[in-house]
Amino acid sequence: MPARPLAALILALGLAFAPAALAQPSDAATLVADKVQIAANRTLEAQGNVEVLYRTTRLRASRVVYDRTTGALSIGGPIVLTDDQGTVVLADAAELSDDLRDGILSSARLVMDRQMQIAATEMQRLGGRHTVLSKAVASSCEVCAKHPTPLWEIRARRIVHDQQERQIYFDSAQLRIAGVPVFWVPHLRMPDPTLDRASGFLMPRLVSTSRLGLGVQLPYFIKLGQSRDLTLTPFVASKDVQSLGFRYRQAFRTGEIALTGALSHDRVVTGRRGWLGAEGRFDLPQGFELRFAGETISDPAYFRDYGLSDKDRLDSSLVISRTRAGEHIGGRLVHVHSIRSGEVNATLPQLSADIGWTRRIALPGIGGTATLAFDSHAHRRASDMDMVGRDVARATLSAFWRRSWVGPAGILASVETGATFDLHRIAQDSTWPGHVTTVTPAALAELRWPWARVDGAGNSDVIEPVVQLVWSRRTTANHVPNEDSTLVEFDEGNLFGFSRFAGADRREGGTRVNAGLQWTRASASGWAMVASAGRVFRLNGTGQFTAASGLGGKRSDWVTALHLTAPNGTLFQGRAVFDPRFDLTRGEMRLAMLRDRYDLSAGWLWAEADAAENRLTDTSEWVLDGRLKLTDGWNARAATRHDFRAQRTTSAAFGLEFLNECMRVDMTVQRSFTSSSTVRPSTSFGVSVDLLGFGNARGSRAASNSCRY
Repeated sequence: MPARPLAALILALGLAFAPAALAQPSDAATLVADKVQIAANRTLEAQGNVEVLYRTTRLRASRVVYDRTTGALSIGGPIVLTDDQGTVVLADAAELSDDLRDGILSSARLVMDRQMQIAATEMQRLGGRHTVLSKAVASSCEVCAKHPTPLWEIRARRIVHDQQERQIYFDSAQLRIAGVPVFWVPHLRMPDPTLDRASGFLMPRLVSTSRLGLGVQLPYFIKLGQSRDLTLTPFVASKDVQSLGFRYRQAFRTGEIALTGALSHDRVVTGRRGWLGAEGRFDLPQGFELRFAGETISDPAYFRDYGLSDKDRLDSSLVISRTRAGEHIGGRLVHVHSIRSGEVNATLPQLSADIGWTRRIALPGIGGTATLAFDSHAHRRASDMDMVGRDVARATLSAFWRRSWVGPAGILASVETGATFDLHRIAQDSTWPGHVTTVTPAALAELRWPWARVDGAGNSDVIEPVVQLVWSRRTTANHVPNEDSTLVEFDEGNLFGFSRFAGADRREGGTRVNAGLQWTRASASGWAMVASAGRVFRLNGTGQFTAASGLGGKRSDWVTALHLTAPNGTLFQGRAVFDPRFDLTRGEMRLAMLRDRYDLSAGWLWAEADAAENRLTDTSEWVLDGRLKLTDGWNARAATRHDFRAQRTTSAAFGLEFLNECMRVDMTVQRSFTSSSTVRPSTSFGVSVDLLGFGNARGSRAASNSCRY
């Protein structure tokens, strides 16, 4: 007989000896082998490169003997049995039923989802659902000749894999790290690699802080259905700390919600402590979307004490919005609660509401685009005292038209004109009138002249000078209180336009010229650069901005920006505002270097003191964040923030991470130097170890280095 018989002949032999149940076309078994013999019309023996295909199961072996009377398969190895779930069984010999669902395999190894491997002296397949492995060892680590002992392994007297429930059960389980026993448990259940969600304990985390002492977190995940789950995280620490954290999640057909929080008892604060947060998103009819978020806390120091967050203001919001081509509609309700030392919530605008609508319309008759917008804003303070309890409401309607032309030599000309109508209502402040109505007409004319070239080496340059003549009526200054325009940003992003105020309580007025130049270069070697500089020249309307903002006087300070990108992964971003004597008013820089062996990011911020922005001293801060690849699996991280004006470090952190195909180890040390009447400096240390390969936890095959630990 030839080395590979004709497919038709082998298929006929396979079907002839298949059991009656397999004789139907949909359940037909296929047999392919180098040699097939039939004895006494009851036994079929296939030898050499044998393959049996039945439904979704494929069997490969060196020898298969099928007894038609008993329906048993006697298989000689090496044996490879695979199914459509990604499960692979390797064995030296086997006795299986004709449907490959039941039987015994000797010297077997089970591989699930190309991750978890379980080796056993004997394996039993029961009903096509359970696989029982005796004297077994489970691990997802790679094993090589140099290091035959896996980085971690679980040895058990018996391991049962439930293929239907996708669970792995261990009897008399012993966890070994690098061959050293470290933990024993009589019974253990773990999800197999194909299961995303299953009830059970998650990996614990060891935590130590100067405020709470040494403790351990032991999360427990509860699957409440296909669309709901709950995670409970008990935390016990040495300084009489008992805490229970929780996270509840539920998915709906049109959205999802999540509730997170904790309830704690410790020596730091008398009584119960805790926090609660909620967030969610839902799709609404007509293309609208609803988003909400909220949180509350028992005391200002809780977040810092338990290492949850550095925030000092709690935001709760409800947002409904819809964005379509040429149109945006949105509404927002926000509540702010401050836990910042020295702030009184009763005198803060805690509750605010906003409604906005913007529409852009093309005008075929006269050309250009019209932009219509309506905005309303209101906020209130809890205090009923005069002035400090001021409440404000505002409604704004604006209409603008813009059109552009391309002139000779590629000069781009644009005009824009329109008006803004503001209605202000002021309550609980005797220093301002109760109602103020303002009308702010505005117009601008703009010229842009881009110069472009490409040299013979493939380098391209675009230089674009821009000049704008802007006029707008000055209406809001000294007529309404300044609530949301106290912070002024002057950079290349708002150099051109009608107003550089952040909010609508102030609108820039007068006649001025905005002038600037931008140079964009892209080199053939991969370098890219964008540099810009500009200035504002006022013909009238001075006194609207402070000197520290860079916009005071008839001539503003110079605003400059530089963005560099190198092909080796180096990034630089810098912005600076300086006066004609080159004295720096504001500045920020960020440098990032992204390499295979390390990442480094450094930033620096400088701002002059400005009482109008409640910044009584100069601000100068430096931040550093880096990662160093020590080996193929080990990475070190570090971050720090330093206040040069206070001459002290405000925070620092250091971490070590190990990651390969079967294990993740994360160790962190953090120190907060911030001190106030409610928050004290603290140091925290945390360690977590994850054994990868169970559930949906996957390792990094790129860092498969368990053979080099």
